Amino acid sequence: MHSSYDYYYSYIKLNRIILSCWLCLIFSIAAAQDQDLRIANEYFLKGEKEKALSMYQALSKNPGNIPMLHGNYLNLLLDMGHYKEAEDYVERVIRKVEDRVTYRVDLGIVYLRSGDLARADKYFKALVKTMLPDVYRTKSMADYLASQNLPEYAVYTLQELRRAMGNPSVFTLEMANLYRQQGKRDEMVEEYLNYITQSPSNLNYVKNLLQLFLNKPDELESLERMLTDKVQQTPDSEVYADLLIWVNLQQKNFYGAYVQARAFDKRFRKETSKTLEIAQIALNNKDYDNADRSFAYVIKEFANTDNYLPARLGLIRAREAKVKRRFPVNTDSVRYLTREYQSFIARYPDNGNSYEAILNEALLHAYYLDEKDSAVIKLSALNSNPRVPAYLKAKAKLELGDIYLLKEEPWEATLLYSQVEKNQRDAPLGYEAKLRNARLSYYKGDFLLAEEHLDILKQATTREIANDAMELSMRIKENTAYDTTGAALREYASIELLLVQNKVNEALDRLNQFQTGKMVKMSKWDAFLKNLWPSKTRSEMTAAELKELESWAKDPGPLQRSKDSVMVLDKSMVSMTILDDVYWLEAKLRIRRSEFNLANALLEKIVTEFGDDILADDAYFTQGDLYETCFHDKEKAMEVYRTFLERFPGSVYAAEARKRYRTLRGDFQEKVVN
Repeated sequence: MHSSYDYYYSYIKLNRIILSCWLCLIFSIAAAQDQDLRIANEYFLKGEKEKALSMYQALSKNPGNIPMLHGNYLNLLLDMGHYKEAEDYVERVIRKVEDRVTYRVDLGIVYLRSGDLARADKYFKALVKTMLPDVYRTKSMADYLASQNLPEYAVYTLQELRRAMGNPSVFTLEMANLYRQQGKRDEMVEEYLNYITQSPSNLNYVKNLLQLFLNKPDELESLERMLTDKVQQTPDSEVYADLLIWVNLQQKNFYGAYVQARAFDKRFRKETSKTLEIAQIALNNKDYDNADRSFAYVIKEFANTDNYLPARLGLIRAREAKVKRRFPVNTDSVRYLTREYQSFIARYPDNGNSYEAILNEALLHAYYLDEKDSAVIKLSALNSNPRVPAYLKAKAKLELGDIYLLKEEPWEATLLYSQVEKNQRDAPLGYEAKLRNARLSYYKGDFLLAEEHLDILKQATTREIANDAMELSMRIKENTAYDTTGAALREYASIELLLVQNKVNEALDRLNQFQTGKMVKMSKWDAFLKNLWPSKTRSEMTAAELKELESWAKDPGPLQRSKDSVMVLDKSMVSMTILDDVYWLEAKLRIRRSEFNLANALLEKIVTEFGDDILADDAYFTQGDLYETCFHDKEKAMEVYRTFLERFPGSVYAAEARKRYRTLRGDFQEKVVN
């Protein structure tokens, strides 16, 4: 007989078998459906719509498959124009599957895609009302609408949510992004301003966003008008006042920035003067008049603060820059500046600003008073002073190297450059030292060594130095591609060195010889390679000269190593690749000699003959500067700047040209809210 235990055991065993069978069946069905789903998706991706549709229709009958096929299936129905089927499908999903916000939104999308815009609009707005009590679900609806490229309904949803919450300042970044998608610039900016009033600590973040999204002149002008209104409405808002200064700087309107910074300082009276900040920026951007007035204001209004000394030194530097811009440079004005520096140094001998003053004064002695030894003494003392910061010592070494170049001692110069390059490795001054070493190699005609330096600088340095390195590298490549000896470029580089050494008249004479094919000096080896020397024909040579010529042909080593040079007549030294550089260099020489009409004619040659080359925008902008500052022809200057912006919108001078054009037009009148 079987015990009750045996029956119970058999019952449990049978149930386990049945359960296992059911599980196997379920798993096999699930595996089959997974396989079908993968196949359906493959058909969808391959564009085999009918096959995919048939499989999705069958798979959608199982509610468990909906989350995995919904997106593809719905898009397929809509793409194929099966709007009624899509509507029925989504309604069924909403009834039988989890009540997701996205499924409900999808029904409205079906109405939109079918062309029933009125029904869709009514549906979305009704759906928002039903969602409003639940902030999370309403926000999810807005996010999903945005992801489906329906920013107008996403905006409506967030606006209704704001009203329901009684808070018009929530979701500002989301709203700004939605307005940006719609191209509604003013509304986007309004939201960013709304955001920054709540989170002033994120001001720089908003500035970065505005700089990224507002890069056209009219967009910045619109922002300026908006901020001006904001400042008038809320004069105690530090954020709006700061942004108004910032937008003026973006337009390079340094006068406008000065006016607003002055008002900012009066209103908020911070420890660090905002006007001093604008003065430094204007000085760095070569707007010396506005730098001058800004520094002068700080000196007057912040006499007993930490702002005073930097402002006083800055004022001297701004006036120095203005003196240097007038050609020819007035020696009496330079003497006055040196006395100003000396007075500053004597009054504040142990202040860090005095070390900067010593460096600036030394450069005036070197470049404008022809007192190079005095400059060397001052810079050497600065370099040996243990109180001077390492950065300023490195800067003094660079300037000292330049002065040794003036004194025609290039080996001393390269030694100093190399020291800075080593001590300031991976710092801007280190890159600057490498660039000066590259230029020195270029001046000496060692183009291979110059290129080694320049290749490094093009990859890893500041934008300004990288651009200078790129420009010099291109000049070397262009002018040694066909003339492998580089004879023409060597002559051109040596003339550039004369200009660096302030030997303007000698540089101009050499340049004229270079262009006209007069007698030029070059090494015997370069002249031999260019068939310029010996200048006699073979019939004119003696037997001894012919024998020497043949020996050079067999073994050029002795001639190649020779340090001897000769004067030769070369009528083909100036090739088309270097001609624009020649015009540019002579134009700069003529400007330094106050021969502005000759300079303008040379610049016009660059613009007309080399309109697509790298110097075209430099030349055209310089023409505008000549008409503005030398010829004092306001209308012509405006015409040049306007045409410049049309021809060279991507130039590094574009922002400056636009600012000058607007200044001449009278756009930057004093507008300030007191």
